[in-house]
Amino acid sequence: MSGVARGEAGADDAVQPQFGLINLLKVGAAQLIVLHHLAFYGPMSDHVRPLLPALIDWLGSSARIAVQVFLVIGGFLAAKSLSPSGRPGMDYPLGVVWRRYVKLAPPFIAATLLAAAASSLAAGWMNHTSISAPATLSQLSAHALLLHGVLGYPSLSAGAWYVAIDFQLYALTALALWVGGRVAGGRPRPWLMPCLAALGLTLSLLHFNLDADWDNWAPYFFGSYGLGMMAWWASDRCRKPGAVALLLAMALLPVAVALFLDFRSRVALALVVACLLFLFGRAETVATGRAWSAVNGLGKISYSVFLIHFPVCLLVNAAFTRLAPAEPLWQGLGMLTAWAASLAAGAVFFRWVETPLGRVFQFASRRLAPRTVAA
Repeated sequence: MSGVARGEAGADDAVQPQFGLINLLKVGAAQLIVLHHLAFYGPMSDHVRPLLPALIDWLGSSARIAVQVFLVIGGFLAAKSLSPSGRPGMDYPLGVVWRRYVKLAPPFIAATLLAAAASSLAAGWMNHTSISAPATLSQLSAHALLLHGVLGYPSLSAGAWYVAIDFQLYALTALALWVGGRVAGGRPRPWLMPCLAALGLTLSLLHFNLDADWDNWAPYFFGSYGLGMMAWWASDRCRKPGAVALLLAMALLPVAVALFLDFRSRVALALVVACLLFLFGRAETVATGRAWSAVNGLGKISYSVFLIHFPVCLLVNAAFTRLAPAEPLWQGLGMLTAWAASLAAGAVFFRWVETPLGRVFQFASRRLAPRTVAA
């Protein structure tokens, strides 16, 4: 979800070309995720359900597949940054993985601490299953290492699993590129990585994604991530039409078989997003109007909104449970308040937490890199 490359915030951001479709997809998916968690966790949604039962039920269940948008976009942008032409090879995979960690983990850790504090505050105003038990040191450490799901610790925030999975998928891609480079032995081998990605998404869709015991591991989600990677490579205008057709067949055939054998709406959505990225994902837009400026601005803060929305929603839930009447209209107002507050908090978190932490860790990584190479 944090895969879109961002420059330094400044006055020129609005006129720099950006991937408009990617930002639009991220913004829409991020709003659905916020609304899904508002509907799923309650208790405000419990009071609103009698007024809008179909909408609340849909948001609380089906809307969660919007995460597939982020998975496909993540694969698309990982291919763009790690292997734009689809060729194998990577000199320092650990350095690449470390840079991904310092991009994802510091703001995630900060948001996790805020979520733990919000749970403690909300517990004083309401008693609800959405409130986590007091965090332990081992639980916080597992979150900091992005291993909470693998080690079986309960998440302290909704969506925490995704950050760990995104890191796993990126690290797996970097490792595959390094191994592919060793196998290629310095030769171009332009089809090696697309074949490996096609094999990975096939195994994911036909085996791992059918077994919920794998849902804390990258192979469970690689079907969607791999579709994003294939969409990037197939959309390269330098490729001949025959090569593009072959890449599309390598991606679409496993998906068609998987949907025929066991239809999954999440896989169907991933296919639709991958097709959109293949057709329009490389198109760059300039934010010359208010609508595109808003889309690009919300796209820029989408990772911060994703991280911070749960503690915000938890506190608003607690406040409306304690202070407002338990009536559908009042509690519906509370849900809208939580939604708006999540966007505002995301903008603040991006400006004062995510961006400064990113600069600090990037500076530290640059200072440590020469020493690491020398060692």
